[in-house]
Amino acid sequence: MVAGEDDVAFVVDAERIGASSVWVPETWGHDAISPLAYLAARTTQIQLATGIAQIGTRTPAMLAMTAMSMQALSGGRFVLGLGTSGPQVMEGWHGVRFSSPIGATRETIGIVRTVARGERLDHAGDVYRVPLPDGPGRPMRSVAPAVGVPIYVAALGPRNLELTGELADGWIGNAFIPEHADVFLQPMRAGAARAGRDVSELDIVMPVAVEVTDDVEEAAARHARGYAFTIGAMGSRTQNFYNAAFTRQGFGDDVRAVQDLWLDGRRDEAAARVPLELGVKTNLLGTPDMIAERLQHYRAAGVTTLQAKLGGTRHEQLDTLAQLIDIVAEVSG
Repeated sequence: MVAGEDDVAFVVDAERIGASSVWVPETWGHDAISPLAYLAARTTQIQLATGIAQIGTRTPAMLAMTAMSMQALSGGRFVLGLGTSGPQVMEGWHGVRFSSPIGATRETIGIVRTVARGERLDHAGDVYRVPLPDGPGRPMRSVAPAVGVPIYVAALGPRNLELTGELADGWIGNAFIPEHADVFLQPMRAGAARAGRDVSELDIVMPVAVEVTDDVEEAAARHARGYAFTIGAMGSRTQNFYNAAFTRQGFGDDVRAVQDLWLDGRRDEAAARVPLELGVKTNLLGTPDMIAERLQHYRAAGVTTLQAKLGGTRHEQLDTLAQLIDIVAEVSG
């Protein structure tokens, strides 16, 4: 998260040592766009990506205008990462109904691309009607120059993954274990085939915590415990996209037990109940050789971009990032 001058300085240094992209999230704190606009003026090469801008918090036309502005400011380095978030955030923070997330994603992508191509916006969808019918509005086109806007989608559920394979330029994943990659890639392949393309044409982005350490057991336990909040609080008892993803990868009994403990107020027990395997296999932890071995699994699964999450001081973060860049280069030959 880019929230201050220290974070900006880190990104500048990360670009200098070879990082290819920076991803700014949007939850219920800072927005994703403003920090990237500032970074556009402080960097020259690194890709500037939203990870993610929440669908429904802005009109699709405003998203397109924002993306086009960012492309102009950054010299074409902007990536629009989109996602629907969840009902807790959309309804509890933004006051926007969490309805038709798949339809809203599909139509938002279509509208953004129509506007960015410089075409007249005349969209009659199930979620969005632009212009509104029976009113004074007329179809319009942007007065800004047409520009390409890469669109990535954060998706976990099968239907959203299928849509991502069909329409998106990239997939922003999560709760991902490379050994179970087909749980995610199979629906994406189906969507890509429907669009007459291959899933290998997408940039597959995977967030991973990176920690170079000899004490793998301690690191794995710590990262596993961190999943208790995701499993217990990032959704309701009946709807949690992360839990559904872990369930499809064979951890259904575990996530149900963790969620029950969390929702019963037994949070320390919930954290202790998270399987260590989730801490190990969804992150890059251990010695450089161990991290290189895990990277082979990510490569085999088709992952093309790592969204590295780093801990420690700024100096320690840069040191870890530099080590990761070297390891990736070695693994990539």
